[in-house]
Amino acid sequence: MAKSKLVQTNEKIAEKVVGGYKKIEDSVVGGYKKIEDNTVRGFNKIADKFVDSFLTREDESVEEARKRLAAQK
Repeated sequence: MAKSKLVQTNEKIAEKVVGGYKKIEDSVVGGYKKIEDNTVRGFNKIADKFVDSFLTREDESVEEARKRLAAQK
C-alpha cells in the first residue's frame, strides 16, 4: 500500500528533527567532555606538583611517592 504524502512528509520532518537533535546533543556532550578532560588534567598537574614539593623523599619520583603513600594507607 502506498504511503500518503502526509505520512511521507511527516517522516521527513521527523528525520530532520532527530538529526538536528543528534547534532546538538553531540556538540554539547563533546564540549562537556573537553571541559572535563581539561579539568582533570589540570587537577592532576596540581596534585603532581604538591606530591613533588611536599611528599617525595630524596631521589624519589612522583610515581614512586604515590605508590609508597598508597601502600602506607
